Amino acid sequence: MRKKIWTLLGAAIRGEQFDLTTIGIPRAIVLLAVPMMLEMAMESVFALVDTFFVGRVGTEALTTVGLTEVMMTLIYSLAIGLSTAPMAMVARFVGEKQPEKAGRAAGQAILLGILVSLLLAVPGVLYAEDLLALMGASPEVIRQGAGYTRIMFASNVVIMLLFVINGIFRGAGEATKAMRVLWIANGINIVLDPIFIFGLGPIPGLGVEGAAIATTIGRGCGVVYQLYLLFGDRSVVKMGERAWRVDWNMQKRIGRIASTGAFQYLIASASWVFLMRVIASFGDAAVAGYTVSIRLILFTLLPAWGLANAAATFVGQNLGAGQPARAERGVWVTLKATSLYLGILSVGYFIFARPLVQAFVGEAEAVGYGIQSLRLFAVGYVLFGLGMIPIQAFNGAGDTRTPTLINFICFWILEIPLGYFLALNLGLEVQGVVSAVVIAEGILAVLALWLFWRGSWKTTVV
Repeated sequence: MRKKIWTLLGAAIRGEQFDLTTIGIPRAIVLLAVPMMLEMAMESVFALVDTFFVGRVGTEALTTVGLTEVMMTLIYSLAIGLSTAPMAMVARFVGEKQPEKAGRAAGQAILLGILVSLLLAVPGVLYAEDLLALMGASPEVIRQGAGYTRIMFASNVVIMLLFVINGIFRGAGEATKAMRVLWIANGINIVLDPIFIFGLGPIPGLGVEGAAIATTIGRGCGVVYQLYLLFGDRSVVKMGERAWRVDWNMQKRIGRIASTGAFQYLIASASWVFLMRVIASFGDAAVAGYTVSIRLILFTLLPAWGLANAAATFVGQNLGAGQPARAERGVWVTLKATSLYLGILSVGYFIFARPLVQAFVGEAEAVGYGIQSLRLFAVGYVLFGLGMIPIQAFNGAGDTRTPTLINFICFWILEIPLGYFLALNLGLEVQGVVSAVVIAEGILAVLALWLFWRGSWKTTVV
């Protein structure tokens, strides 16, 4: 038994190809989930390492990263939304055994991603100071951090391509390729972070701007490797010359899924932007402490996101193969594993909140806010997974409208006004904001599970 487990894990990490529409469901989920979880684990390690080094620069630097990260989540949201379309379409076409069609969908998604990223870069670069001020940054944070914000916005084409192309790999069932890309990108960033932040030899220390430069270089190397895999015919997605010619029919199909997919994530991100703006009104220490707690939560939530992506790919390919019942069973298997994983972690975060937060920030007030936030997040941690898995299953099926509606109800109608009321009207400050997040995630989980159980996603046409 032990030998079989190690053999399966080895096959998952090596990226051996299997037909995900015919092999056993638990085996298929493991083959997809292991590399996707390792991929997201490296992404979470990157975020945590970034926070660790920037935290050594000072509270203002950490506040800059926190506020900029919230603004960048709007770009991440568009990137994830755009990647949802090629992931769903490539998965469906691969399930239908049409690799050339999958290649056309991939090529059109990449072209669209480049165009969108260029449109976003200009205002971010030109108005970095104004954007930080809009987020409630103090004059000192703006002085120290405008350069960081400007570099991050300027590099968003790299972010967009990283998400979109990895979405293509995931849809094709090539999770190991996506894993290797992020390991390369974030591994380089982790090495370069202390060099550019603090300096080494002839390289001067650039402070928080150095973190942005290291991140951009690392992600840029990841994109180069992605293109090498695609152009080198090393993927089941066949990128012929036709894939790069503008195909308006395919663009329309991608746009239909991507537009609601992007709006789905923009809704969630906009709520985080608003809530961070509320937290900024309580001072830099509140932002720093909250940022640390969020980074810690993401450190272990991103691997769970890998499980959710596995469910999405499994759903897409099995719907393409005409096996909706099998697609549904795969999601329930994934949901059980995710709930167990997050349940164990929630206990650890609650018990060890103080030493975990103190490892990243030293100011007593910021530590207090961080502990308070982390323990509240831990109370509702399992709820994040209960909502995440069915939401990604909808996306894998190409049904991006249902998650958009759920997000709109839970984040804009509920979370934003509740967070404002609890934090400001009742005077609960950061505790009120985090409480609103946990309540909203709980209601989201109930709605998502109910709609998934109803099963209308099985008839989605991409």
